[in-house]
Parts: sequence; structure tokens; C-alpha cells
Amino acid sequence: MLEIRAFTDVLLTHPMVSAGPIPTAQDPDGVYPYESYAETSRRPIIKTYQFLTMENDRIKVTVCPDLGGKVYSLIHKASGKEALYSIPVIRPIRILPRHFFIGGGIEVSFPISHSPVQIVPVHFQTLATVNRLFIWCGEREARFGMQWTVEYSLGEDDDFLTQRTYFYNPTSEPHPWMSWSNAGVPAHADTEFWFPNGPVLSHGDEMKTIDWAVEGPRKQEEIDRMIGFFWREPDCQAFGVYTPSIGSGLFHVADQRITPGIKLWSDGTGKHEKWITQYTKNGEQCLEMQAGPIMDQSIKNRLDPGASHVHVEFWIPTDRRLDIHSLPVPVVDLPAQEQIPLFGFARPHESELWEWVVEAYSKQKSELLPLPPGIDDNRWALSGYEELEEALRWAATVQPDQYTSWKMQLGAWYAGKDRIAEALTELEASGEDRALALAARLYRRNIGDLFKAAACYRRIRSRAFALHPQVTFERDVTLAGIGAETLEERAYWLAQTSALQDEWLVERRAALLVDQGEFEEAKQLLQCTVFQLVHQRYARTKLWLRIMEGLGDPSREVPSSLGEDDLFEFGAYREYQED
Repeated sequence: MLEIRAFTDVLLTHPMVSAGPIPTAQDPDGVYPYESYAETSRRPIIKTYQFLTMENDRIKVTVCPDLGGKVYSLIHKASGKEALYSIPVIRPIRILPRHFFIGGGIEVSFPISHSPVQIVPVHFQTLATVNRLFIWCGEREARFGMQWTVEYSLGEDDDFLTQRTYFYNPTSEPHPWMSWSNAGVPAHADTEFWFPNGPVLSHGDEMKTIDWAVEGPRKQEEIDRMIGFFWREPDCQAFGVYTPSIGSGLFHVADQRITPGIKLWSDGTGKHEKWITQYTKNGEQCLEMQAGPIMDQSIKNRLDPGASHVHVEFWIPTDRRLDIHSLPVPVVDLPAQEQIPLFGFARPHESELWEWVVEAYSKQKSELLPLPPGIDDNRWALSGYEELEEALRWAATVQPDQYTSWKMQLGAWYAGKDRIAEALTELEASGEDRALALAARLYRRNIGDLFKAAACYRRIRSRAFALHPQVTFERDVTLAGIGAETLEERAYWLAQTSALQDEWLVERRAALLVDQGEFEEAKQLLQCTVFQLVHQRYARTKLWLRIMEGLGDPSREVPSSLGEDDLFEFGAYREYQED
């Protein structure tokens, strides 16, 4: 029996709060041109999602194109056991690149980890042949304009899911990329780790290489903190986990020559469990087993113009332990790479406007040109759309009443492509509030001119824009960098939003108190604020250590309420370094 079908279902979904109106170009807490987020709503809404299911007599696979093409469920039919942590609620947490990560299922990321489209729709296509079912999900990503497709397929007698991932660069420039397939599985104290022997890079509060056979944990209960493991020289090509208490497991196998990356991530039992329960509904735990074509997440490859990449891997749901050293790589008959569909931009509300701009320019018809996004519309010119450069320049000339907005978009486009000098030229020519705020970020971060950055903020005209928490935060970072002469100006702006309980503003109020020498007050402010958790950001940790130094307290312990992890800084999650 081979069957494929589509259906919709509703999930509790926690909406996200936008970080703000400044384009995410050169932003260490975002990735241009995607909007990033500052916090997760505490109360969920009901939201409908589209799902695709394919099954044979042995396994049932459910894919959700509306969640970035994630494998939502993988069921071993003989036992009825779910191999994945099948998320009952969409409750995003703050992990880069967009700070809207959800665990569980199988996530395929590209061109950075984690996927920037993890909880938004992508294109999909299905095909049922006589002896094989196919689901393809993918899009043209907005950052660089490269195309990615993940192909899930299931043969008539397969007891495994075949995943083939295809990347293609249709642009005229080479671009960096990484990709990991991240499977979230249920985690219990007795969950067993079946991974290869060999040297392993251990990433916890320190980086070190361990011998897995001697030092590696064998069960979840042996891990007492968040930690990741990357295999350097595995002695076999398979790995997996099995949980006796629920009688369910998931194993992975791939050709080591093509898909050498192996990773295990666990938050362990104890103090870091809350980092998982924040994206669950009832306190369940989840851990991650990952695979990819690159050895670890500090490395990126390059895809040249016209070049492509493809790799295949296999996921095996099971109700028993499997011997990883004897697990073969399945041999399956897949269509030629050229038959894998490639998709365009996936979300019309993000891309259509820019396609209309290019169309109007190509036809030289100003009457076809739409109006640019307003100050309350966080759509920024797609850096992955090469044709926009000349189209935006033309738009500014044929729509003179919208000159400042089109120039802002062109400046953001240049900044998103790391063409800083050209970006500043266009942003200064615009003079629009968003342009000034982005120019200030570039002057501070890329040029190192804090005085020009401060001057940009002082030119902002809209009072509402000037008092937005994102603008207030970045202005205060700039003024703090200038020194004591700006204390009065900083105090003025922070006082204007003193009633807001925004955690970004709390952080900057504490920083101001430190710079005023009010260390005890700064400490109390941070201690009485419970921050939402955020991975791989350490600004509050560094601020706390400054406070302790100012108080003459030798203690180095950082309160968990600050919401920052205690990992050693590692990995290419950020495109730009944190301040």
C-alpha cells in the first residue's frame, strides 16, 4: 500500500513580536532581509497549517510545508510508535538567525543554521508513482537568492525515509552556505545514545576533544547541562537514539564521503531543561540528532554561480535498538538530479512587491511601479534578488514623491550585500528615519565612527520612531561608546520609555546605571527582571560581570534569570559579531 494525501489541522501558536523597524542588515541578532523577533507572546492563538502525509505498510511520514518543509511526524507502524518529538504547539524561542526556532520534527536548514524559514510556508510538490511516493519542499531563499529543495520519498517496501537535499546557485556571485538536518526526538532519562566511536568535539561551557568510547555519555541521564558533540573521525556511518521506556527510537545512516557531519545536542537533565520546555506545552523534553554535508557548525562551504550540491540520507524509525556498525546505507532508485523541482520565492507578501518593481523597470513603465513599503511595513529589498539594484535606482527617479523611501530600500539592499560605502551613500541621500537608523548602525559597526552614528540618530524626525525600543537600544549603545559626555543624553532618552517593561530597554537602563557608577541599583534592576531565554548572546552576562567587578564581588556566577546560556562561543550562527 502506497498512499499520499493532504490535509489541514490547527495548532496552538504563539505569535512573535517584531524586533523593530530597522532593516536587519549588518545586525548580529538577525539576517537580512528577513524580519527578526524580540519576544514570544505568552498566550497562543489557534492557527491552521497544511500537512502532507505519505505512507506504506511500514512507516507513515507527515510533512508540514507551512513549517518550512519540516518532517512533522515519523511513525513506525508495526508498533504505532512516534520516532520524532511531534510538536503539539508552535511556541518559538530565541535562537538565531531570526529568533523563532521550534524544536521537534526534522528541520532542514540552508544557507545557514537554523533555517530562516522554519515556521513560515515554503513551496511544495508531490508525486505518486507505481512504486514510490515523493514530497518536495523548497524555495528561493531571500538572503542570497539561492534555491533549495528537500525531497522526501518512500518506496513500497521501505522501512526508512529517504531524504535528498538539493542546492543550486542561479546568481552571478558565489555564496557561503551550511546545511544540517536536525531531528528532534523525545528525551527521557533512559534515552540511549548509539553513536560512533572516535574523536569528538565537545561544545559545552568549554571546547575540547574527547574520545567518545571512553568519555562519551551513553544515556540522557548522564548529561547535566546543555552540550553538543561533533564527530571528527567516526568509525561507522550510522547513529541514533533509542528510549526503552517508550519503546521507540530513530536512527540515521548516510554515505560518509558525501554526508560526513554528525552531531548530538542535549540540554541534559537539571538546570538547562527549561531551555527545552520553553518550546513545549507540558514540560516534555527533546534532544537533537543532526547530520549534514559539513563536519561542524563553525564551517561554511561556498556555492559558485551555476553550481549545485546534492546529498542523500536515510531516517529509520524503530521499536528496538539497531546495530550502527552493521547498518548499511540503503540502495534506492531515485530520479536524476535534474528532475528535482526547483522553486521560486515562496511567500508572495514578502516577494511580490519586489518582483513588480523589477517588472516595471524591465518594461520602463512607471505606471506599473507600486508604492514602496511604509515606515510601519518591515519588508526590505531582497538582497537575493540581483535585478533590484538598477530597478530601485530607477524607481527613485520616476516616483519623486517616494524618493526617500526608494533610496532607503536601495541603501538597505547594499548593506545586506555588505557593500557598505554604497549603502551609506544611498542612506544619507534618503534621510528617511529608517535610513538614518540603519546608517547609524553602519557608521558604528562597520566604520567605527560613533559621532557620525550619533548624528544620524539626532536627525530622526518621528517621535514614535525615535522612541521605539529597537531604536532606543541601538542609540544608547552608540552614545555609551562615545563616553561620559553622553550620560545626560542617554538618561533623557531612556527616561522617555521608563514605563515600558521591554527587556532590551531594561538592559540599557542597567548599562546606564553602571556607567553612572550606580552598581547596586544596576544589579537590583537585572535581578528583578526575568528575561526570555536567548541562545548564543552574552551582553547581559558581560554587563553582570561588570557590575560584580564594580561592587568588588569576586563571584563569577551569573544568574540564570538573565536568560543567556553559558556556552563557549562557537559556531557560525551569527553573520556579524555581537557588540
